[in-house]
Amino acid sequence: VQLQACGGGLVQAGGSLRLSCAASGLTFSKYSMGWFRQAPGKEREFVAGITWGAGNSYYPDSLKGRFTISRDNAKNMVFLQMNSLKPEDTAIYYCAADDGVLVAIETVDYWGQGTLVTVSS
Repeated sequence: VQLQACGGGLVQAGGSLRLSCAASGLTFSKYSMGWFRQAPGKEREFVAGITWGAGNSYYPDSLKGRFTISRDNAKNMVFLQMNSLKPEDTAIYYCAADDGVLVAIETVDYWGQGTLVTVSS
């Protein structure tokens, strides 16, 4: 199984980025997908999730309204649209696959390699 994330980069505060994650080696439509991030010196935290099947999305309250997760089952891809970025969004962003209904850090089956997002003030 491979999860290949890309789309990170340097952006000014208030800007936008769209991350992509291409999955292979798994039955993509049967996995819930998620994004997590890890800032320097901090623990990895949940950013967004989208269920398999109905494709319901969910976010931590702190990120609702700025981040949007979506998936394309035909292309085995998941995306994270990030708007109104803040310096505190700076982190390595990881995509993840979970065979449960909800993606949780404790139950993730597969991790991508991460893509760095840097937001300058």
